[in-house]
Amino acid sequence: MFNSPIFAPDYTPQFSGHETFPMRYGWLKKAYDAVDASQKAGTDHSIFNDASAIAHFGVGKNMVAALRHWATQCGIISQGSKGNTSSTTELGDKLFSESGLDPFMEKPPTLWLIHWQLTSNPKLTSWFWVFSHYPNPSFDREHIVTALEKVGIDRGWTRMATATIKRDVECLVRTYAAKPLTSQQTHEDAMESPLTELSLIKAIGKKDGFRMVRGPKNSLGDGVFTYAVAKFWESYSKTSSTISFEVLAHHPGSPGKVFLLSEDDLAERLTRIDRITNGTLSWSETAGLKQLVRTHMLSHQETLALIDHDYRAAEQGNVS
Repeated sequence: MFNSPIFAPDYTPQFSGHETFPMRYGWLKKAYDAVDASQKAGTDHSIFNDASAIAHFGVGKNMVAALRHWATQCGIISQGSKGNTSSTTELGDKLFSESGLDPFMEKPPTLWLIHWQLTSNPKLTSWFWVFSHYPNPSFDREHIVTALEKVGIDRGWTRMATATIKRDVECLVRTYAAKPLTSQQTHEDAMESPLTELSLIKAIGKKDGFRMVRGPKNSLGDGVFTYAVAKFWESYSKTSSTISFEVLAHHPGSPGKVFLLSEDDLAERLTRIDRITNGTLSWSETAGLKQLVRTHMLSHQETLALIDHDYRAAEQGNVS
């Protein structure tokens, strides 16, 4: 049985912040540009709290809060020490600056990277729990709400209102599952969030039924996958020179869990990891023991540079 961050004695659950709005197309870029401009102007207060924020972003007050929430949780911006001023992050600069890899979030690697940022983060309780803990491939919203309430009661979580959890779960589903098309809608109308393009959660026949889509992910490149492996390994152990296949496949917050990979697909990807890391990480099956071996822990800059591979491959029409 793996230990999970959300079962730690000092864990504080979070079921809010998005104001019930899923992340929408263009929001991360809007947030990045606003914070970037604020930094360059030397502003000493948050652009999101500014009196002109509603007019600046062209959305209502609650949407401004949601926009900041998603940009922060995706690691595109960071809050100041007092939560007032914001700053862009190295990941935000790498993706969304004028010379960034994907300023308008048009390429699959960006979507997979954002998905990883959200669902490997134990601070986002519903997101982390659904992808890392929920035991069944099929579910409805009420099942998730009930299960989270049970976990909260068992763990002694406080400030856990059912209505708040319901809104959080509803937001999660809308982030990943496109709405059923009506006769008045186009395909684009039904895709409220960019992460619906990943097809990780799909509606199924019965009312309010959904299915987690486990298996090969053809649009997930080896660069973002290896970035996720490195980030997970760093959080799992900063000192160990090996990590087992079992941990990478099944530990809460692992690449196998977050990307909904089958064991076969995960193993296949791990055999290619030495090529992406120039041998820093390598796959080993010595004496029947399946594990990754690392010569040293990748630095922050080395880890961030891993995603470049997928953007080069996308330009050449090759995902892996």
